[in-house]
Amino acid sequence: MQEYVWNGWGWSAPAAGAKETNMTDNSQFSTFDDAALAAEIVRQGDVIKGLKAQKVSKDQVAPHVERLKALKSENEARMAKRNEKQFDRAGLEGLLLKRFFYAPSFAIYGGVTGLFDYGPPGTALQNNIINLWRKHFVLEEDMLEIECTNLTPEAVLKTSGHVDRFADYMVRDVKTGEIFRADHLVKQVLNSRVDTDLAIKNGSFDKKKLPKGKPVPEPLAAGMREEYEMVLESLDNYQGDDLWKLMQKLEIKAPETGNDVTEPKLFNLMFETQIGPTGQFKGYLRPETAQGHFLNFKRLLESNQDQMPFASASIGKSFRNEISPRQGLLRVREFTMAEIEHYVDPLKKDHPRFDSIKDIELTLYPGDLQLKGAGTIKMKMGDAVAKGIVNNQTLGYFICRIYLFLLRIGINPTKLRFRQHMANEMAHYASDCWDAEILSSYGWIECVGCADRSAYDLTAHSKATKEKLVVRESLPEPIVRDVVILEVKKAVFGPAFKANAKHVMGYLGTLLADGEEWDEARMKEGLTQWDAAKLKALEAQLKAGNGSTTITGTDGNKYVLTDKMVEVVEKTEKIHIREYVPNVVEPSFGLGRILYSLLEHVWWIREGDDEARNVLSFNPAVAPTKALILPISSNEQFNPFIKSIADSLRREGVSTRVDDSAASIGKRYSRNDELGTPFAITIDFQTVKDGTVTLRERDSLKQIREDIATVTRIIKELVEERISWADVEVKYTAFTGQDV
Repeated sequence: MQEYVWNGWGWSAPAAGAKETNMTDNSQFSTFDDAALAAEIVRQGDVIKGLKAQKVSKDQVAPHVERLKALKSENEARMAKRNEKQFDRAGLEGLLLKRFFYAPSFAIYGGVTGLFDYGPPGTALQNNIINLWRKHFVLEEDMLEIECTNLTPEAVLKTSGHVDRFADYMVRDVKTGEIFRADHLVKQVLNSRVDTDLAIKNGSFDKKKLPKGKPVPEPLAAGMREEYEMVLESLDNYQGDDLWKLMQKLEIKAPETGNDVTEPKLFNLMFETQIGPTGQFKGYLRPETAQGHFLNFKRLLESNQDQMPFASASIGKSFRNEISPRQGLLRVREFTMAEIEHYVDPLKKDHPRFDSIKDIELTLYPGDLQLKGAGTIKMKMGDAVAKGIVNNQTLGYFICRIYLFLLRIGINPTKLRFRQHMANEMAHYASDCWDAEILSSYGWIECVGCADRSAYDLTAHSKATKEKLVVRESLPEPIVRDVVILEVKKAVFGPAFKANAKHVMGYLGTLLADGEEWDEARMKEGLTQWDAAKLKALEAQLKAGNGSTTITGTDGNKYVLTDKMVEVVEKTEKIHIREYVPNVVEPSFGLGRILYSLLEHVWWIREGDDEARNVLSFNPAVAPTKALILPISSNEQFNPFIKSIADSLRREGVSTRVDDSAASIGKRYSRNDELGTPFAITIDFQTVKDGTVTLRERDSLKQIREDIATVTRIIKELVEERISWADVEVKYTAFTGQDV
């Protein structure tokens, strides 16, 4: 069997004597991971298209069609295997509610969707993630941390673009009025159709679960599954009319009722409020923490001794009036964000530490591959920047730092990818943006955004307030350049126009280059840039009018301007100061989404002789409680040891819990495994005899026995990430029984 190959000009047969391959042998696909298999399906489709374009005979095309079918069959088999054991989300959520990691707010009043309260372990977990975030970013990257108000005046968010553009599309069930976010509804319906089709084909579809009166669905028509998957991959690229046309084409209905839905309408996601008692000062609860950074830019730059580049950081609450929050902590109306604004010279977007991360290999999903439905690629960051897939070194550096942070807190690297925003979904301020998406039972969820916001925000706020938000840099060597400027002869200009001078000056301001404002101080320093073409046009008008011309002032009136009042001058000047608006690279973390994804990744069931037991395998650094202290009984001889160990660990900043309840030691271990406590110290009669205790590790159940000082030191080093449990096992003898 001959496989046609692409030779750079067209599809051709391999050279004579080339070894033939069995193109439908599924065993050859075993070397493909899921992403590679998806890419191979696309490539094989292109092979067939190329052969048909060359009008190759059907007999020659047929084997390639069979291979495409075999690839798709392998893909479906893998999907079926993945679905054999569905993630028990209800089981995890039951555990989290039982142990009060979090719970719906106002539950005894019926609750409000999208609002949650964190219990003691959930609060501790989030605080530990935040503490590690501070170490990883603020301390290690020498950032300036700030805290800004949650209330924001309308004028600020009007300038930033949020008042006009911070919105999602929503639709309503035409009969019940139930509201859905449009893109989420499309995703929900198509995923349901794909999953149902797979269940029908592999024989696992349960007709008994169908609502009464609902007909048994038919398998999807040929090619329909692939179309749905392509739409799901590129759904973020659909907006407005395109989204509505897509919904009509795919016959998207309300999932529970089967009713039609209305045309998508934009809904602004900000919570509006009034500041002050008069009701005349309109404001919003902030939808992000970023604007506080930009408005304080001048103070931050001064705090950094006017040195560039630098970064500011903040952690705080943000608020978004989500259309239909239905996914627990993943889509809520009040949440904690951690944001970084890294200010960089737009002409120097390299990063001094880029070499330290350039060889990190990531799973990337560039925009062009999303449009093709071609799947992800694995690539080193150095190569991604060199090939222009990632825009610049600074953006690439922070993507890698985000990756390392997520791994550090315990996110599974095989369930983490970075997806580039496509053109239609790019935020209004971004020139390039990548999302760290984490795979959970809800699918791929954006948890961190990393955007190159260019100079949008600082420029917009500068124009709105007339406040220069710029960096002034002394040049090592002056720049010599030929310029065209306008000189205003104030001794003649002022007396000629008197009170109307400001209106004529307003006209002269229109002759400045784009982005420039009238600033006398900057003009004296030679920093002002004029629009040379406009000045030349004014000069021509003055010459044509024998030294005078009529202009329109900013008040709409006509004024006569003469060459005695203004002069267009060409000169060579030396620039000693460079002034520029910095660009901003912004990593933005949704901590609630990260926390929930982490909970899914670390949860597992330990099969026991009597019952299966829940375990949350948190890394010690983020675990809500680090060490459990268990006396083997309520004997009073143990009390001094309990107090001594607890006091010692707490002095070292290690969160500790004592469980001296009457339950068996096995049950006490088990319920603390459910809380994710990584280490347990057991006090027994051997402790009374020689001052030693056992130290148990949660996941492996392995123990060592050492004196109290050694055990407390080991726990501190484990929590501070200076050693691992594997290091402990190498250094200390495993404990299997006691002397007494």
